[in-house]
Amino acid sequence: MRHQLIIAYDGTSFGGWQTQKNSVAIQALIEKALATVLREPVSLFGSGRTDAGVHALGQSAHFDTTASFELKRLLLSLNALLPPEIRLLDVQVVPEHFHARYDAIGKIYHYRIHLHDTPDPFKRLYSYKLPYPIDLNLLHQGTAFFLGTRDFTSFANEAHEGSASKNAVRTLKRLDLIEEQGGIRLEFEGDGFLYKMVRNITGTLLDIARGKYSIDSIPAMFAAKDRKQAGSTAPALGLCLMQVLYP
Repeated sequence: MRHQLIIAYDGTSFGGWQTQKNSVAIQALIEKALATVLREPVSLFGSGRTDAGVHALGQSAHFDTTASFELKRLLLSLNALLPPEIRLLDVQVVPEHFHARYDAIGKIYHYRIHLHDTPDPFKRLYSYKLPYPIDLNLLHQGTAFFLGTRDFTSFANEAHEGSASKNAVRTLKRLDLIEEQGGIRLEFEGDGFLYKMVRNITGTLLDIARGKYSIDSIPAMFAAKDRKQAGSTAPALGLCLMQVLYP
C-alpha cells in the first residue's frame, strides 16, 4: 500500500534531503525510522531534493509497505525516533499510482532576507543577513523579469546534467516581495525549479538591488544560457520549501 508523508525540517545540520555517502541526509533518517517501525526495508521517494542548509515546512514524499498500522500511531512512532529537527506532519494513504515527484504540478518556496542592522539571533539560521544595503524598489522591479515561461539555464547550477539538460524551461507563476518584521521575503511559485534556481534568482536580484548589475541586463542573462553570465547564489539558510502542489 502506498502512503504520502508531509515533512518539515530544519536543514541546518544536514547534508540535504537526498541520501548520500559523506553526510547525514534527511531522506536516510526517515527511511531508517520507517524500517524500524514497520520492520521491513522501506524506500522513500521525495518530491525533489533540497540542498544542505535548506529548510522545509511542506516537503512531500511517498513510500510503499505491506505492513498494517494505524496512521496516527505510525506518525507518533516515527517522530519519536527522528531527531527534533525533523518532524512528520501528516501521513495519508494514496492511490498506488501516486508519485511524490512526478505527480507534482508546482512548488512554493520562500526566501527570507534580514535587513535590520542588528542580526536577529532567533532568525539567524532561517534568513540571510545582508552585509550590504539594497534598493528595495530595484529589487521589486527586477522580479517582473523572471515571471512567465522561460528557459532558466542561466539560473541553474549543473545546467547540463539531469532534468535541466533535457529541458530548462520552467514557468514562474508568482514572485512576490513581502515586507515582514526586520526584513523581507521572496515568495516563489512555479511549475518546477531547476537545481539552485531559486537561490540563483535571489542572488541575482540582490546583486541588481545593490547596483552590481543594471536591471536592464536581465534579458541578456537569460539569452546567454550561461550560469556564469548571471548573478550570485544566495546562501542556503534563507530558503524554505513551503508546499508541494498536486492536482
